Amino acid sequence: MSSLPSVPPVPPVPTRSTSRTRHRLQRPATAPTPRTLRAVTTFAVAGLLVVAGCSSKNKTSPSTSAAGAPAASSATTTAASMAASASAAPASGSAAGSAATIKTARGSAGTFLTDAAGRSVYLWKADTSNQSTCYGACTTYWPPVLTNGAPHAGAGATASMLSTTTRKDGKMQVTYNGHPLYYFAQDSASGDTNGQGKNTFGAVWWLVAPSGDAITAAGSGSSASASSSGGGGYGGGY
Repeated sequence: MSSLPSVPPVPPVPTRSTSRTRHRLQRPATAPTPRTLRAVTTFAVAGLLVVAGCSSKNKTSPSTSAAGAPAASSATTTAASMAASASAAPASGSAAGSAATIKTARGSAGTFLTDAAGRSVYLWKADTSNQSTCYGACTTYWPPVLTNGAPHAGAGATASMLSTTTRKDGKMQVTYNGHPLYYFAQDSASGDTNGQGKNTFGAVWWLVAPSGDAITAAGSGSSASASSSGGGGYGGGY
């Protein structure tokens, strides 16, 4: 019996998908066009800007918040300090930019010096010359009587006894008979003499007589009456 002739293998028929895939793989690569490059570059730059903006915002917010608390605290402290200074230091008794006037008033301690508004003025036994030695905390309770120019003598005061002394800050303080003059912060109304006989900051504070001497009588309070018109209450205290 004769053998059958051998049949050659049938080559595989390429499918459509296989042919398309080979065609894609064999297609030469093309360089990107300038338009494509510009589009890619634009998107990349925009992305970097967004990332940078978010990073900057995250870093700034905590810093601003942290810095905000000390700033608010500092503003509060400054406002409180200014308010305390304003209430503790009465005005000089003259209009801003003008010279002070010293006159007299009568009360339980006798006749004593005041400013034009009737505010009692005092001398301090610690001052041994016409130079003031009251500075720092002392001026919080005993503000100096300041003036802009030579002071004027009102009713009952002697003009020749009035003069000035220059303080460390350059301001001019009124003196009478060589004594630097001061207010007392707790005198809250015209004619008050609550500072009379106070022994604070190492020495006694006295009202001043028209003669320029200290009035050492014990009388104090608010029973004074001005010897000339003018005056009005004023704020003070500490």
